[in-house]
Amino acid sequence: MLTVEGHRQPIVSSAMFRRLAAAALIVAVAAALLVAVWPQLLGLQTTIVVAQVVSLRGLVALAAAGLLLLVAVPTLASRRFRRLGAALCVLLLVFVGASAAVLATRGFGPARGEQPDSDKAAGPLTVLAWNTLGDAPGSAIIAELAIDEGADVLSLPETSEETAREVAAAMTDAGLPMSVLTVAFNRIATAKSTSLLVSDALGDYSIDEGRGTTSVVPSVVATPDDGSGPLLVAAHPVAPIPGYLDEWRRDLEWLAGVCDDPDVVMAGDLNSTIDHYGPPSRSAATLGGCADAALASGSAAVGTWPTWLPAVLGAPIDHVMATPNWRATSFRVVQDLDSAGSDHRPVIATLEPLG
Repeated sequence: MLTVEGHRQPIVSSAMFRRLAAAALIVAVAAALLVAVWPQLLGLQTTIVVAQVVSLRGLVALAAAGLLLLVAVPTLASRRFRRLGAALCVLLLVFVGASAAVLATRGFGPARGEQPDSDKAAGPLTVLAWNTLGDAPGSAIIAELAIDEGADVLSLPETSEETAREVAAAMTDAGLPMSVLTVAFNRIATAKSTSLLVSDALGDYSIDEGRGTTSVVPSVVATPDDGSGPLLVAAHPVAPIPGYLDEWRRDLEWLAGVCDDPDVVMAGDLNSTIDHYGPPSRSAATLGGCADAALASGSAAVGTWPTWLPAVLGAPIDHVMATPNWRATSFRVVQDLDSAGSDHRPVIATLEPLG
């Protein structure tokens, strides 16, 4: 305490305390927003909370815009709150702008109603990936989509062998014969099965059991029997939920290791966005040696999960990826099957071999 003219006065006045508290709040909000928009700066993209927030950039940006409007009202109405409120408004405005810029750079795909060129001459390998939420859409809908797209490879996480064989039979009847490879951790929980369908035109493929699989839900790694053709991976790492973060990180590391092979095509529900792999380059985000077809095709901001959110607000966690000997000629998120039963949207890419 200090004595001033015979009175004891506090060293820190209430006004000074309010200013210090306001400054601390501004710094904390600025740090949180910086982490949300650029978690790779501090290597926090795979940590709890941040991993979830960065997956939903569009939704978080919309929430920040709503918060901006809420803060603006008392800022304009209250003189005492004006300085703090103005600072918070600026931070939120910068965050919303930065988030919008990131999403715009990654791309929202073709205009509504416009379909990308799916001419086989432009991309000889068509890859379809769809987490079916335990066979929810049914084999008929899955097969219809695959036939319409002329799919050569189908990655179907959470799809039983029985349903996968029904899809293959329908495709064979349509003149697109397919072989079926399934890894199942058990036969009761369909979510613990992953199926890979491979066109007979690509030759015979077998599961490479020596490479292992993901930890909680399975992935399929298949190699060509004659050694001619890409390594095919139907990927399904566990989701980054509390209690499984370590397994999720290990699953992504394992998939990155598989992508160290020189010729890989990987597709599926990767339960991760390109933000989780580190800072993307201008043209590709890589997991090991595999680059993201969505980013290369200007569609990496389109959400694939959950289907009850508009795609612009969802998490783009379903991917088609490939090593540099492949070039993505198109990628799109199918948005007209949101009522089919799965909580994921199918994704389709065409890949062209280089060299």
